Amino acid sequence: MAVVIASDLAKDMAGEPLLRGVSFKLERRDRLTVAGRNGAGKTTLLRMLAGESSVDGGKIALAKGVRVALHDQRPLRRAHAVAGRGSGRLSLRDYVLSGCRELVALEEELAALAQGMAEGDERAFDAYARAEAALEHAGGWTWRDRATSMVRGLGFEGDELDRELSTFSGGELTRASLARALAAGPDLLLLDEPTNHLDIASLEWLEKTLVALDAAVVLVAHDRWFLEAVGNGVLELEAGRSRFFAGTWTAWRKEAAQRELALGRAIDKQQAEIARLERFVERFRAKATKARQAQSRVKRLEKIERIDRDPRDTRSLAFTFKPPQRSGRVVFELEDGRVEVPGRVLLDHAELWLERGEHLALVGPNGTGKTTLIETLAGRRDLAAGRLRRGHNVQLGYLSQHAEELNAGGSRTVLEACQRLTGLKPGPARALLGRFLFSGEEGDKPLQGLSGGERRRLSLAVLVAGGANLLIIDEPTNHLDLESREALEEALLGFEGSLVLVSHDRALLSAVGTRTVAVEDGTLRSYNGGWEDYLRDREERRAAEEPAVGAGAKASVNGVATSKAAVRNGGARGGAPSSSPPPSKNRRRETERLEGRIEEAEAVLSRLEDELAEPGAWASPERSAQSTRRHEDAKRAVAELYARYEALVG
Repeated sequence: MAVVIASDLAKDMAGEPLLRGVSFKLERRDRLTVAGRNGAGKTTLLRMLAGESSVDGGKIALAKGVRVALHDQRPLRRAHAVAGRGSGRLSLRDYVLSGCRELVALEEELAALAQGMAEGDERAFDAYARAEAALEHAGGWTWRDRATSMVRGLGFEGDELDRELSTFSGGELTRASLARALAAGPDLLLLDEPTNHLDIASLEWLEKTLVALDAAVVLVAHDRWFLEAVGNGVLELEAGRSRFFAGTWTAWRKEAAQRELALGRAIDKQQAEIARLERFVERFRAKATKARQAQSRVKRLEKIERIDRDPRDTRSLAFTFKPPQRSGRVVFELEDGRVEVPGRVLLDHAELWLERGEHLALVGPNGTGKTTLIETLAGRRDLAAGRLRRGHNVQLGYLSQHAEELNAGGSRTVLEACQRLTGLKPGPARALLGRFLFSGEEGDKPLQGLSGGERRRLSLAVLVAGGANLLIIDEPTNHLDLESREALEEALLGFEGSLVLVSHDRALLSAVGTRTVAVEDGTLRSYNGGWEDYLRDREERRAAEEPAVGAGAKASVNGVATSKAAVRNGGARGGAPSSSPPPSKNRRRETERLEGRIEEAEAVLSRLEDELAEPGAWASPERSAQSTRRHEDAKRAVAELYARYEALVG
């Protein structure tokens, strides 16, 4: 049964047609990726499906009872709207759970029906069964645990759940918005740029979560690896019209490329025919003997339906790096390096080197020090310890994550910033800007009014003009559309110099990197080969570690009795006899005391879980929140006692 059917949708924007005749049908586990250039109407379509934007023509039909959740690019506005409906300060937990109002309402309905059944209302029994089935479909009574797992899967720590929303950054709010949409357990999930501000670990978690989701998904994204991993259908928006393709993102790209070639040939053929007819008319219009034939050809020209591309699609980014000067064989070498920020050591005893012509990909979770490290390599920070040596004739080009270099120097316009940073005269500077889609008057745009994509294109123009033989680049695909990402990929593939690249765009890492360096356990580890080689090595290491982890998990499931037996038998975790001396009298006393506290804490947790199994524990949002906190506190108490016990007994 279809979750949603869109029929002949139309939408106008500022009096101009944006979408016309958009139609598709989605069932559960359909994951539709929406493709199209910036301005094609992708975000508008998602908001129409969510009911947040009007439908000017056609119809959207949702199946009965379908729950819809939207994650869009406006987390601040959405968070403020939620905060405005409540009272007091809004925490991350409150914000995420605010997307689950239907589940809270189901719990409240079940509590009321339970009261009705207790009072002998016969009709309440069937209603209770229906409401309980609806709640089970949405994840059951444990949906709050699922919501918490969504928050943690997207990189938040447990203690951040009760932080005020106002204390989070814009990127963190974007991740919170995504967690809110996932936690709602929707039947139709709408995702607009869900990969923004996610590190690779969170991206991989999100891919697995979406593929396993029993829902229809519509998503807009610029991450090609993500689109290929998640999508099983593509809706292409072009010139306001839509075209559906059943298959993966890569298969659609191949089909679209073939179609583009065929379109080009058809346009060339039609233009040749038009030129031939126009020549005949021009030549014989004035001749009486040919006048009838000329008039016939004029009518044929009028009836021709011109084949043309969308005028919005005619411009695309295309550039190359000019061959740089030759550097020494060793471009730089970091020995025993320590990288710090106030109050924290990010990297210690780090070793890193780069040879001429090598393209190095630097990967690792957010917050592990990648940006700080490359700022150090670029000479923008000092090493806390160790030595950094740069090779002969190295000319450095640096691209920061947020293009901060554009702000210095007091430049007011795009052209002024380009001239200041490149040293070019106005004519060559405008020619350079034209290659990066700043044509004509666009070069006079105010620098402060540029979008994220425009700032990134301007910073790339400056980088290309620099002629460096060592590029250090931090998240270069931020704010770039798919076509621009592919243009950047082509340019870096052809770059003959040396490269250090930090990116979450795995398609770019895969295409460009020749060696991968990962930030692991506070230091650097080098892997031969590109992203796929690193990925394969990582999965092999994880597979090798699984038996040991599984054995530890089994012992943990068996509980305190297993741990006690191991200690009393003098055995190590692997079961072999221990050669360590017997524990002291004080240590034995502390061990027995902890065992008693663990048994008490587990008894408290067991009683609490029995209590929370009653519908009344979830009778209102306040009771639900209180019950969730009590359950989490009890589980945390047991876990902390186990941790102390294991540290004591070894």
